[in-house]
Amino acid sequence: MRTAIAVVLLAVMLFPLYWMVDASFQTNEQIADRSPHWLPFGGTLDGYWDALGQQGDHLLVSLIVALGTVALTLLIAAPAAYGLSRRGTPGSRPLLFTLLIVQLIPGIVMANALYRVFSTLGVLNSPEALVLADSTLAVPFAVLIMRAFMLSVPSELIEAAGLDGAGALRTFVVIVLPVSRNGVITAGLFAFLFSWGDFMFASTLNLGAPQWTPITVGLYDFIGAGTNTSSWNSVMATGVLASLPVAVLLVVAQRHVSAGLAAGAVKD
Repeated sequence: MRTAIAVVLLAVMLFPLYWMVDASFQTNEQIADRSPHWLPFGGTLDGYWDALGQQGDHLLVSLIVALGTVALTLLIAAPAAYGLSRRGTPGSRPLLFTLLIVQLIPGIVMANALYRVFSTLGVLNSPEALVLADSTLAVPFAVLIMRAFMLSVPSELIEAAGLDGAGALRTFVVIVLPVSRNGVITAGLFAFLFSWGDFMFASTLNLGAPQWTPITVGLYDFIGAGTNTSSWNSVMATGVLASLPVAVLLVVAQRHVSAGLAAGAVKD
């Protein structure tokens, strides 16, 4: 009985996703037809060609910004997490508390503050601004995730590396990072998701550079312009293309993510 209920609930939750995929292969006439087409028989790829033609550049921008966010996040968060995971690190508890508080700040407040800072620095309307802004959300979360995992790294490994003459940096790169691979992958994946799905920063910090518009704002403009409401197959195809990288990453990294999140149960 429980299994049947779970299947029904899962089907209800996944139905919008299925309808998006199904509609992306239908013609606009089929979508407008009052009789729903549950399977894309006699479908077309015109929606995808139209979506790639109009939104392909925005997809590329989102990919560039997301990968840049992942790189910057891991570059900052991995050493910070390692330092905070070592017992006796001065000020670790106040800093961890600060990282938790930072995640409670509304995004619109951060967007307004970053707008003033980036305007002063002259980096508005650029991919660098989006990478830096998205990293402000990703870094605190990544530090907490990786620290929880690095707490489980046996201290004997680090002590043995020190006895063999390895310095702090070499121990971190050669010993800690490989052992903490699941935590690093989990943190990187969430950083990618934060950046890929960002709309707040993208619509606030990138108002004057349409060539650097990510897919979230591109899709919003695609619908909100009022000229594409008759091309819903293109809109749905854009949604499918925007969801595809995330879906692939989640499937590929599922095992690592499960192990990385499970490390959050480790206690000091």
